[in-house]
Formats: sequence, C-alpha cells, structure tokens
Amino acid sequence: MGLDDKVGNAAEKNAGKLKEGVGRATDDESLEAEGKSDQTKGSLKQAGENVKDAFK
Repeated sequence: MGLDDKVGNAAEKNAGKLKEGVGRATDDESLEAEGKSDQTKGSLKQAGENVKDAFK
C-alpha cells in the first residue's frame, strides 16, 4: 500500500468521524449517516489495499 493510499484512507475515515460528530451535535441524522458511510468506505478501501499487499 502506498503512503498516499494510507493517508487518503485515514483522511476519509477522520472526515467521516468529524461529519458524524457534527451531525450528532446538530441533530442532523443525514449528516451523521453520511459520516458513518465515509468511515466505512475508508475502512473498506484500506482492507482492499491490505489484500493487494498480501499478494505482492
């Protein structure tokens, strides 16, 4: 996994956590759900990169 991928995936997960927190604080269920979705996407991308690295 390249450093760019690691940073990008971590950034996506952190942005998702931030969105989720803001959504929870402002009682915006849509923003909270979007944040959770972003975190999941970042985690799945990272898992995919780990699988690719295992086969190198």
